[in-house]
Amino acid sequence: MIDWATAFQGLVLLLAMGFITWLISLAIKDVSIVDSVWSLFFLASAASYALQSAGNGPRSIWVLGLIALWSIRLSVYLSWRNWGEPEDRRYQQIRQNHQPSFGLKSLFIIFSLQAVLAWIISLPSLSAIKSGLPLGVLDWIGICVFLLGVVFESLADWQMAAFKASPSNQGRVMDQGLWRYSRHPNYFGECCVWWGFYLIAFSAGSPIWMLFSPLLMTLLLLRISGVALLEKDIHERRPAYREYQNRTSAFFPLMPKSHRPSS
Repeated sequence: MIDWATAFQGLVLLLAMGFITWLISLAIKDVSIVDSVWSLFFLASAASYALQSAGNGPRSIWVLGLIALWSIRLSVYLSWRNWGEPEDRRYQQIRQNHQPSFGLKSLFIIFSLQAVLAWIISLPSLSAIKSGLPLGVLDWIGICVFLLGVVFESLADWQMAAFKASPSNQGRVMDQGLWRYSRHPNYFGECCVWWGFYLIAFSAGSPIWMLFSPLLMTLLLLRISGVALLEKDIHERRPAYREYQNRTSAFFPLMPKSHRPSS
């Protein structure tokens, strides 16, 4: 069973964080800041649930530690990557599509929406944190999958950052390291994080219907805000990307296909 009173307190906290972040975005005229706050929503909700729990057992400590590791790493990386850069082109398009009064609209279509999505996806953490059941085999499998995702995502981000830092790679398509086997290895790592997290929650007695959490995150990564959105027009900006698409898996890491470019 879900403690909905505690869950809704977490929702209020995330909406408050979204509101404060929205105010900052108005001051700096850049809604991209929400990317840096996205992962912190999950850490805030988990910390809120832990503070309201009678006692924090080994699973609770593991859940908080894993979410903190993933959350802080991702927030710091995105803040560093976006520092001094103009507003992300995805948000520029959203800004253009929702004029006039985008500033007010962004409170609802960006900040509040992401806060609610994060709350929905993080609900299994409430079951995991409040559970008094001992750690089992499924917990350790989930922990391993979670850590694999964090390592995979972190390595992919580091490889891309190093690639972009070299002037000789200007205009080229990144197809080295993990990016040789997947066009979006960082998203694959992110997906592993949330499936591992669900295994831990399920082991703690989380109801089966909470399977929606990793499914929703997978849907977001593949069809909505991740792969589909990024690749919508990338081949127009980078013609070489088309050939990269033909030989490289979009998501799951696979050996690249043998492909000879047409003359």
